[in-house]
Amino acid sequence: MKNLGQLMKQAQEMQSKVQEMQERLAQLEVTGMSGGGMVEVVLTGKGEARKVSIDKALVDPAEVEVLEDLLVAAINDARAKADAQSAEEMQKLTGGISLPPGFKLPF
Repeated sequence: MKNLGQLMKQAQEMQSKVQEMQERLAQLEVTGMSGGGMVEVVLTGKGEARKVSIDKALVDPAEVEVLEDLLVAAINDARAKADAQSAEEMQKLTGGISLPPGFKLPF
């Protein structure tokens, strides 16, 4: 039963590390840009929007669709960066162990 005890201890340590990583990701901020930097969106590492900046030159009622498209592109850019940071943190946490596709921690 020593192996089971050791396994439980390792699982608890992993759970603690995952929680710490999630807390770091919640504090992390990534900036996504589109339109050559005319639209910027800041998200947390967990994907929560924090800030949107729009260049005043884009604020034209006749060009609302362009602004909307640029905003979506900036959000997607920031989200991709947040996901990449999250994956990098998880890679560090798991020590390079590959998890099956679609398998995410915490359980």
